[in-house]
Amino acid sequence: MGTRELAGIAGPLYALPYGDFVAARTAAAKDVGSVGVSAAEQRALAAEVRALPKPSVAAWAVNMLAVHSPETLQELAGLGASMQAAQAALDAATLRLLAQQRRELLAAATKTAQALAARQGRAISAAVAGEVEQTLRAATADPGAAAAVQSGCLLRALSADGVDVVDLAGAVAVPGSHAAAGTGAGTARKPAGGGAGVRGAEPAVRAAHRGDTAGGKPSPEQPRLRAVGKTQVTPTPSAVERARAALEEAEEAASEADDDARRAAAELAEAAAASARLTDEVRELRRRLDAAEAELKGARKRHELAAALVQQTARAADRQRRKEDLARERVLRLGNTPEA
Repeated sequence: MGTRELAGIAGPLYALPYGDFVAARTAAAKDVGSVGVSAAEQRALAAEVRALPKPSVAAWAVNMLAVHSPETLQELAGLGASMQAAQAALDAATLRLLAQQRRELLAAATKTAQALAARQGRAISAAVAGEVEQTLRAATADPGAAAAVQSGCLLRALSADGVDVVDLAGAVAVPGSHAAAGTGAGTARKPAGGGAGVRGAEPAVRAAHRGDTAGGKPSPEQPRLRAVGKTQVTPTPSAVERARAALEEAEEAASEADDDARRAAAELAEAAAASARLTDEVRELRRRLDAAEAELKGARKRHELAAALVQQTARAADRQRRKEDLARERVLRLGNTPEA
């Protein structure tokens, strides 16, 4: 019992449509059972299953990529490894080319995630799509983040700051599982063999970087990435070269930030338009309600007057009927009385 068993249960849960997670988690906790395992251990595992958090919509959309389009995440991880190699080599021209490729891959991967989410019955908004793209960008900046998004058990969106450090605390449902290896909090990008956080993510990144498929054959999309990986590191880069590489990275980050700002502005404009439209609708409904209430008030007054008039005319008719009866009786009496 332990992480492996929990990961085996969590994986299929996080691959489900977004609205099915809670019910499936409850059912999975009830169905926990294992031959040769004590009842106490089963209860403990069931409690861990019940405690599995529901992912954010953005994280769920990334999980859909991991389940239904894993090659997309592998390509992004390979591109990220190539960008890190180019940056270490201070190869500004290659870094610029790879930055353009990353923009194209991120846009395509985000559209794929949107399509997969819609296919699973959950359309995602422009704001959520922005979080998905931000998470995928973080996966190109940090091997640990790349492993986290490929685990299929992501819980929240990720982001990379100016020094490519991705905070992975609480980002994966089952930390320490084989699917989430190397996803410790605050994992930073380091040279090969430079830290346990990166070593845990090396298998996934290394496979993506060399373009291996499940059968061990190279993918046709990866030759350019392997070429970058062979770039020779400059032994003693000058201050100008370092500054140029930093400038390239800053320009790329600024361009991506501009894209995020434009998306946020579009979302704000859409929300403002919807708010104005609904405000107008509410104002019109209130005007119609006031008019209807005024009509209702007048109708009630007319009803009261009509009811009073009915009572008055009924009483008058009753009086006239009594007069008629009296007059008829008098006529009869006079007719039966002999004249003197």
